[in-house]
Amino acid sequence: MTRDLVPVPMRTKLAFGIGAAGEASTNWIFSALTFFFYNQILGLSGTLTALAVTIGIVSDAITDPLMGSISDRFRSRWGRRHPFMFAAPLPLVLTIFGIFHPPDDLTTWQLFSWFAVFTVLMRICSTLFAVPHLALGAELSDDYHERSKIMSYNNIFTYVGVIIMHSVVWFVIFPSFDNGRMEQQAYLPVVLFCCTLVMLCIFTSAYQTRDRIPLMSPVPDDLPAFSFQALVSDVWMALQNRHYLYLLLGFFLLSITIGTHETLSLYMATFYWELTDYQIGWLILSNVFGYAIGFLTAARLHRWFDKRWTIVATAITLSVFWSAAVTLRLFDLAPANTSWSLVAFIIFFGVFSSASGSILNISVMSALADIVDVHELKTGRRQEGIFYSARSFFAKCTNGIGHIVAGVALDLIEFPTKAVPGEVNPETIYMLGIIDGPFAMVWGLLAACCYAGYRINRRYHEEIQRKLRERATSALPATG
Repeated sequence: MTRDLVPVPMRTKLAFGIGAAGEASTNWIFSALTFFFYNQILGLSGTLTALAVTIGIVSDAITDPLMGSISDRFRSRWGRRHPFMFAAPLPLVLTIFGIFHPPDDLTTWQLFSWFAVFTVLMRICSTLFAVPHLALGAELSDDYHERSKIMSYNNIFTYVGVIIMHSVVWFVIFPSFDNGRMEQQAYLPVVLFCCTLVMLCIFTSAYQTRDRIPLMSPVPDDLPAFSFQALVSDVWMALQNRHYLYLLLGFFLLSITIGTHETLSLYMATFYWELTDYQIGWLILSNVFGYAIGFLTAARLHRWFDKRWTIVATAITLSVFWSAAVTLRLFDLAPANTSWSLVAFIIFFGVFSSASGSILNISVMSALADIVDVHELKTGRRQEGIFYSARSFFAKCTNGIGHIVAGVALDLIEFPTKAVPGEVNPETIYMLGIIDGPFAMVWGLLAACCYAGYRINRRYHEEIQRKLRERATSALPATG
């Protein structure tokens, strides 16, 4: 079944997009603060912190495709996506609160266990919303370019969530404490604000898109009820798609780059650049300008260069510009620490990396929707959930792999817990720059090579859509 190739109403795009702000707020607090909180505030070793996150990734490998397969098959008067979107927000915010509030006087292994358990629970609750939400986005339109616009709204609201969290934390909450990022009590208002934002955004998205339920693709009659055998079959069929495999491999490699940068960002700002809380707040300008550029140009770039080459080019520029400031400092080509000229220097390169990341994310999400069409033509089934579960998995891998790389690397270079800015061994700081600079960049460049294997272009997709419409027309009952 295909939808008419007409623009999706603006209110629907906005309602769909706002859900991404809730998901982004969850990912931001986990990637930006959790590792630093457990390692530098609570004193858990980097390796044990990374191990707890590894357990979460293993659970994601099961729950994300599981949720995709279940939501593809779920039948209810609320459709197959919305029941899960409505169920997600309350348990999600409870797990976020639990991560940042372990009981006092826990032993090292008890603290590790607490973090591991609540990480798994948080990721399961995040999956409950993220996979059906993205699958819903893919179902909103069949048009090649309209999908790019829809995913642009998802992308811009992702960054709205990031910008809101970053601004409130670094301009309002942390500066109200003495050296807020190093004070455990400063994290309570951060968590409460995050939980409120997550609840509001996710529930609003689910409620305001409920009018689209009658227009969504129904569960195919020949699609069997959920079973683990069906799950394995779904995953196997998805992996038969060559375009999907190239995107997955590129996504995985890029996750190492993004995850390493995001996990170490607070370490870099605190110990490498020695910035104040207020200066860290102003770094958000690179995201504000970069995300706006991505939102305004992604669909146009797809018309000029198609999605494939847009993905390849932005994977390269993201990797190079994100590591540029750190790499230049390794050669003593950056302004002095704590200076405002340094802040401007970091923002300059950040604008280019943020714009590249924004365009890349929109492009990959839109390309996944096109892959679902290819799958439907081949199998007769629309299974957005199983395909977008991979996006959810690797989005969380971005956090997880970064935590693993950071945790092991920090222990290897013997980075101290509860460290004091300006008092860490200069050789250790230099090695921290190697990890966040050249090391992180290489994985993104390898991802660009993998993305080049994706071959669905506009002409190919138009042919797929033509055949799907012919199939739908032939299936209609004859009228006399």
